[in-house]
Amino acid sequence: MHTGTVLLLQFEAGGQLGSSLRQILESCPDPEFTVAYYTCQSIDVVDNELSKLIVSTKPLLILLVLPRGHLRSLDTLFRTLEPAAARIVLVVEPDQDNLIELVKPNIDDFIIAPLRDSEVLLRVRRLLNQSCHEQNMRDSLKEKLGLQQLIGHNPLFISEISKIPLVAKSDAAVMISGETGTGKEMVARAIHYLSPRAGKPFIPINCGAIPVELIENELFGHDRGAFTGAAVARDGLIHEAEEGTLFLDEVNCTPLSAQVKLLRFLQSKEYRRLGSTKSLNGDVRIIAASNANLEAELAAGTLRRDLYYRLNVVPLVLPPLRARGNDVILLARHFLAQYAVKLNRPAVDFSPEAERKLLLYGWPGNVRELEHVIERVLILCTEKIIREHHIVLSSETSSTPLSFQEAKANVISQFETTYIQSLLTVYKGNITQAAQAAQKERRTFWELVRKHNIDVQKFKTANVGE
Repeated sequence: MHTGTVLLLQFEAGGQLGSSLRQILESCPDPEFTVAYYTCQSIDVVDNELSKLIVSTKPLLILLVLPRGHLRSLDTLFRTLEPAAARIVLVVEPDQDNLIELVKPNIDDFIIAPLRDSEVLLRVRRLLNQSCHEQNMRDSLKEKLGLQQLIGHNPLFISEISKIPLVAKSDAAVMISGETGTGKEMVARAIHYLSPRAGKPFIPINCGAIPVELIENELFGHDRGAFTGAAVARDGLIHEAEEGTLFLDEVNCTPLSAQVKLLRFLQSKEYRRLGSTKSLNGDVRIIAASNANLEAELAAGTLRRDLYYRLNVVPLVLPPLRARGNDVILLARHFLAQYAVKLNRPAVDFSPEAERKLLLYGWPGNVRELEHVIERVLILCTEKIIREHHIVLSSETSSTPLSFQEAKANVISQFETTYIQSLLTVYKGNITQAAQAAQKERRTFWELVRKHNIDVQKFKTANVGE
């Protein structure tokens, strides 16, 4: 039974010590771990190959062999090792003047030469078992929270995702906006499972997938005889979600009659089953989501403003994948590793041309589309390197590079939207104060707000009660 991978990382000047350590690891009669080896020429020059090795092997333990006098030169190296999330053990020559460096927070343990076989193997096994247990707990938690695909470094994405732990602490209603496939339900699940309600049900419902005449019955339930065929009473989803969370996806598709009753429930926590005169209480948190332009829905009268304001206490806006830059590659590698395991495939990687194709595509289906593309690639491609022609997209013409002016316009649009939203947040939706802070005429600032279709009202309602 293998407990994980050990990465033996040594530098050219510490070759003898590294060779001794390698012999000890290879002498293990019944190894429970695999070993990857890497040699760097200098601690001051860490190349990109090491980063790729860490991504591909995902070591649980890194044995870092350092030559004498290099304990103070570790900062650059630690930044390279950071993606591994592994335990780090220093293996060094005795150097009494610098032993204080061995207790850095990045270092989990240290071994000082001369090396003893039994001591080295004992420490490796112990740390691997601890790391393996912690990794299993992290993976289990991520799976439970639905956080496995909430991956990325893009500022727009991070600014919204970073709110999840704070939002989870309260019972405030949340409105999650974003295009189809951006991960709205995963965010809702993360909020639920990080909240005090985590031990209770998370009940999702797609309001657009249920016939209009049935949605009230789905939400509130019915009494016996409430309508033809109602031979027995039935509880609704609000009852099923008791003490937990009810997730209303595509909430704008809810018929107006049901919106009225849903509003009453949000205000009083009371509801009635169809055909009943008795009010029931429900202790349920509501999280809503939509991929529609809610301002347009409000203007058209298909979504009640009072319900919208009740649901939009905390707004979260998930950016489309095409606006997240290099996050495309991070997610693609995540899905690549995930489906390699599911399909029992050896580790594979993208060629530079394949990565370029992924980056240039517009991803109208967002993260969900990317996942399906990577799954299809792994099913059909038998090679170890995924080439450009292996990646089949829904519209190959979409992979044409943007012109300079188009790319510049996209960046400016993203900046303007983020900047205006940040000012409206600070000044609680006050256009005059926000325009003054931006040193713009009020009319000019208001035209920018309209240009980017920004809902000023939500910045006002988000601060009600503060």
